[in-house]
Amino acid sequence: MAENFDVIVIGAGPAGYVAAIRAAQLKQKVAIIDKQWLGGVCLNVGCIPSKSLLKNADVAHTLRERGKEFGFSFDNLKLDYGAAFKRSRQISDRLTKGVGFLMKKNNIAVFSGEAKFTSKDALSVALQDGKTTELKAKNFIIATGASAAMLPGVKVDGKKIVTYVEAIMQEKLPASVAIIGGGAIGVEFATIWNSYGVDVTIIELLPRLLPREDEEISKELTKEFAKRGIKVKTGVKFESIETSAAKVKVKLPGETLEVSQVLVATAFTPNSKNLGLEAAGVKLSERGMVEINERMQTNVPGIWAIGDVTGKLMLAHVGSAMGIVCAENIAGVETVALDYDMMPRATYCQPQVASFGYTEAQAREKGYVVKVGRFPFQANGKALGLGESAGFVKIVMDEKYGEILGAHMLGPEVTELLPELTLAHMMELTPREIARNVHAHPTLSEALMEAAHGAEGSPIHL
Repeated sequence: MAENFDVIVIGAGPAGYVAAIRAAQLKQKVAIIDKQWLGGVCLNVGCIPSKSLLKNADVAHTLRERGKEFGFSFDNLKLDYGAAFKRSRQISDRLTKGVGFLMKKNNIAVFSGEAKFTSKDALSVALQDGKTTELKAKNFIIATGASAAMLPGVKVDGKKIVTYVEAIMQEKLPASVAIIGGGAIGVEFATIWNSYGVDVTIIELLPRLLPREDEEISKELTKEFAKRGIKVKTGVKFESIETSAAKVKVKLPGETLEVSQVLVATAFTPNSKNLGLEAAGVKLSERGMVEINERMQTNVPGIWAIGDVTGKLMLAHVGSAMGIVCAENIAGVETVALDYDMMPRATYCQPQVASFGYTEAQAREKGYVVKVGRFPFQANGKALGLGESAGFVKIVMDEKYGEILGAHMLGPEVTELLPELTLAHMMELTPREIARNVHAHPTLSEALMEAAHGAEGSPIHL
């Protein structure tokens, strides 16, 4: 006999496990299935271990490059990347175990195996122990995430040519790297490897780094990367990649790079295959994304989808927000509709990048009469004290009503400054109100206040 549940979640990443917890809080009988691990990519081979490695990289960069500035020196500095890797795995394991604890706390049944729809209201699960079980539910939530997309003619071997998974799991550093793709993953790995002295080249097909960010952010980050010795080639399409016993040759128009390793960090493809979605009648887009409405419903009643598999915005925190909304819609309680244009975005390169909403160009394209407030971190006392004064805060507002249309930041810990701005937008506050909110001194957050004053036409310290 098939076991019955109110809600079954397929995928235990930040979207899936959060949806499962919220559904359980709302008195649903819940099960969650994952073929590999609790916590998904984010906790195991993505967001969390990479942030640990970035902290080690920050320390390594300071020790290698900034001793004179801070007044220390070494006769024989040794950096152990293996120790950084070990620390990243310990942190990842701790959080994964924490998700397991949360499943038990909320009485969520956990199945380790591969799920496949046999009909619109039933699943077959091939368990890791070799057995098969049948599960039924009133509602299913597809939260299977996405995987690194492969480039035509390029075969990942896990050693010479890698994706972010192999890159984050390697205990030794390559001597030189070509990174194909100048998005968030590319610039974060560039920061880590360069900080340890690896020769790094980024190759980006589009005209600039972080092509989805505001153009000013991209230009400034490229300048800061150049100061660090990271080579950036934009508007360039690689022609071929060839591996040999010792090197990898990356052929570009007019030149060939010889490196120890190539990281493919271009795009992601949704994990929508081999789920039996055809048997359930679930509609997919041409690119294989599960199509949903604002309630997270698919075209099949009782089947829902959240997170990267929907292609809405492939970010962990967006997936988690989708999971909460989905669970609340299933339970029939009050909830919200998400505005994906206004979701926060964070990139943990050095200096950090944080943003939300429309870029200045996008706002103008949409017909807004735009005013911009800017404030550089070189005029912020806390940033100067930290020795990290590169970058700026930029607030984009609608001149007519004062509505905040977007914000774009590059600089120290700007990912931690973002919530004040997204909360202000959600609560329909204007830059005038941010400017009037007294910010403690000296803090990095004063740059937000100053940019808000600037948007109103009256910057104080500029």
